[in-house]
Amino acid sequence: MPSLTGAELALGRARSDIDVMSRAGLPLHRFMDEAASTIERVIPISGGCLSTLDPATAMVSSTRKFAGLSGNNAGDVAWAHVEYGVEDPSSIEAMVRSGTTALGMHLSLDGAVESSVRMAELMLPVFDYRDEARAIFHDRHGAWGAISVFRGRDDAPFSRQELDFLAAIAPAFTRGIRAGLLSQLSAADAERATGPVVMIIDSADRLAQSSPGAAAQLERLSNAPSAGDPLTLVHALVAAARRYARCEADHLPRIRVRTGDGIWLVLHAAPLGGAADRAGDVVVTIEEARPQEVMGLVADAFGLTARERDVTTQVLRGADTKEIAAAMHVSPYTVQDHLKSIFDKAGVASRRELVSRVYFDQYVPRWGAEVAPGGFFAA
Repeated sequence: MPSLTGAELALGRARSDIDVMSRAGLPLHRFMDEAASTIERVIPISGGCLSTLDPATAMVSSTRKFAGLSGNNAGDVAWAHVEYGVEDPSSIEAMVRSGTTALGMHLSLDGAVESSVRMAELMLPVFDYRDEARAIFHDRHGAWGAISVFRGRDDAPFSRQELDFLAAIAPAFTRGIRAGLLSQLSAADAERATGPVVMIIDSADRLAQSSPGAAAQLERLSNAPSAGDPLTLVHALVAAARRYARCEADHLPRIRVRTGDGIWLVLHAAPLGGAADRAGDVVVTIEEARPQEVMGLVADAFGLTARERDVTTQVLRGADTKEIAAAMHVSPYTVQDHLKSIFDKAGVASRRELVSRVYFDQYVPRWGAEVAPGGFFAA
């Protein structure tokens, strides 16, 4: 059997290191930073970007830059419009639909990278990047994240070996992102609680109007080091909403986001009817997520089976073991077995802890507080 080369050994060690990180229960920002540093050690790159995705919609929910892109958010809004506003077989959504884990633009296009809208309109003219490698971090529940790494004019294109490495680390990244999303309990100050905020983006992609609190919510989306422009999320929604208006998509776009301070937000967008120069206007709404809007995502992040999800739903409704058994047509002993597995996966020891772990760390501190006219907690 031929011995492994130095490059193969290095890639193998990096894969092992990222796997260990993914099982350490690290906060999301720390996992992504340490994993990105590991990738940089074994794959030469000019720039890179890690993203989390809403697994239900494949919409980007956060971004973190590294290498040559760290601190450079100049092209973020343009990227959002290309990524979610143009049909492209190498887009995140297309890769998720096709089940593609990793690809390289140079290899997949036989060197004709300029035939990609993203490369021709953004990566080549703005950044002088001549190749991009992408990987999607997905499991049976959906796509939880993605990575893009780039090479410049004087660099060799990404090799098949390097693309295979990105595909090989995808399961560990999926695990690390899922764990990282759940590692931080809400530290939200009650005074920061707010109702929905609304922004209207006009046909020229300018912020035409916004309600009070919009700037604060955008700031909430960008309170992590090396984070991308929070307007990336807004304009990704805008681009997707316009595709819906053109009958190129079958659903309105929506993103669930966990902020750096542990709050779950829901962002969604819809095209507005209008004539002439108002025809492309889009309304974007940002609001705190209701418990039922994040319960499924959290259950998927824990890796619960379908039956375990059913049991968890019953627990969150306040049902006891006998009631759960009757509702699910199983024995109380089976319910107890499911609960033991659920507790192990969620890292809790009781039903009360499970309820808090799933979502109420965000809401319990304000339980019983007044409800504002907008339908949410006033403080």
